[in-house]
Amino acid sequence: MSSSAAGYDLTPLTEAQIQEKAASLTPEERQVLLDHGTEHPFCGTLLDNKLAGVYHCRLCDLPLFSSSAKFDSGTGWPSFFQPFDKEHIHYIEDTSLGMSRTEVRCPRCDSHLGHVFPDGPPPTGQRYCLNSIAMVFKEGD
Repeated sequence: MSSSAAGYDLTPLTEAQIQEKAASLTPEERQVLLDHGTEHPFCGTLLDNKLAGVYHCRLCDLPLFSSSAKFDSGTGWPSFFQPFDKEHIHYIEDTSLGMSRTEVRCPRCDSHLGHVFPDGPPPTGQRYCLNSIAMVFKEGD
């Protein structure tokens, strides 16, 4: 078993476990999480959420981002300047649209979460631009 510094199990799920968890996803959730799609800007349910808590992976429930790291980037997607734990994000170079960007995925279930850009606020200068549909918010977590 592989654990993060925050104490969470990061052991990758098997394909069978992923498919079992994905059985309850809506077609739109499947399209974003499993097929690396993107929801339309300014329509995600978590964009304007200002409650204190933690944003978890919709598929496997791994904590991804704390509300204390959330900021309004004006892009239309929930944005964060740092992850809950640096090991809770997996980075993939993405050149799919003829440009170079960094895709962020869940390290446990490999679900697509969004992208990270080097134009965020201090202290990290990073902007994790995420799909609301890829996450579940847990208040006070």
